[in-house]
Amino acid sequence: MEARDRGGTGRVAASLEAAARSLARPVARWYRYLPTARKLRLRRLWYWPLDELELRTGRRNPLLPPRGLRFVGRGDFTGTGKTFRDYFQTLGGLQPNHRVLDVGCGVGRMAVPLTEVIRAPGSYDGFDTVREAVVWCQGAITPRFPGFRFAHLDVANRRYNPAGRLDAREVTFPYGSAAFDFVIVTSVFTHLAPAAAERYVAEIARVLRGGGRILATFFLLNRDSERLLAAGASELRFDHPLGSARTMVAGDPDFAVALPESEVREAFRRHALRIDEPVHYGDWCGRAEHLDHQDIILATRDGGTG
Repeated sequence: MEARDRGGTGRVAASLEAAARSLARPVARWYRYLPTARKLRLRRLWYWPLDELELRTGRRNPLLPPRGLRFVGRGDFTGTGKTFRDYFQTLGGLQPNHRVLDVGCGVGRMAVPLTEVIRAPGSYDGFDTVREAVVWCQGAITPRFPGFRFAHLDVANRRYNPAGRLDAREVTFPYGSAAFDFVIVTSVFTHLAPAAAERYVAEIARVLRGGGRILATFFLLNRDSERLLAAGASELRFDHPLGSARTMVAGDPDFAVALPESEVREAFRRHALRIDEPVHYGDWCGRAEHLDHQDIILATRDGGTG
C-alpha cells in the first residue's frame, strides 16, 4: 500500500507540474519583464499546490529550493547547475581544495552541485542582492555543508533589489584581497550597465589570487552577434542603445544588457585578467555553433603560476 501511495503521489506531482508549465506558456512573454519581487509572489502562488504537496509528502530534495523561489535562469534548475559544474572543472580547472566565490549565487543553482566537488580545505562563498534567496541557502545548504557560506549584499538593482542601499558602480565585495582561487559569475554581467560591469571586474580581480581563474557569462556584442541580431536570428531583442552597449528594455540595463566584447576584453586587461582563448560563444543571438546559451569567458589572474 505504501509503495502504491508513493507512486500515486508521484503521478499527482507530475500532473501538477505539467499543468503549471502548460498554463505558464501564454504568460511567459510578459512574466519575464516583471521585477523579481513580483515574480516571486506570482511563482509562489503558481507553484503552491506542487510545492505544498512535495513538502507534506517528503518528496522534495532538501537541497533544492521550492519552485516558487526559482526566479532566475531558463531551463532545468538541476541540469543547468550540473552542466556548469562540469564547465568549472573541465574548462576552468576547478579543484576540490579551491576557495570559490560565486558572484550572484541566487538560490544555489551553482552551489548545490558544487557540494559534490568542494572539500576542506576548499570552501565556497556566495553572495546575492536578493535577500530571500540568500536566506534559503543559509537555511538549507550551510547546515549540511558548513564550508558553504552565503551573504546578502544590498546592491541596488531595479529588477532584483530596487530598495538596495549600495551603488553597483562603487560596491566593494565583502571579502579580503586574494581570498579566492576560483570566481563564478553566471548571469550577472548580463544585468549590469557598463560602469557597474567595470566595477565588478575590478573587484573580482582584487579578491582573486594570482593564478586564480574566473568563469563568467555575457551577452557579447561583436561582428558576428551584431550581424545575427540585425538579421532577426535571435528571440532576444537588444534594440535600445546604452552608450556602446545595448539593452532589451529602454533605459533599463538591469533587465538584460549586451556589452561590447572589445570593451569587456579591455576591462579584463586593465585589471590583470588574462582571457583564455577561445571565448566560448553562446546561441543567445541565434548562433548555430555554440557551447551554451550565454557567451562564456574564462580568464586567469596575472601574478601567479596557477
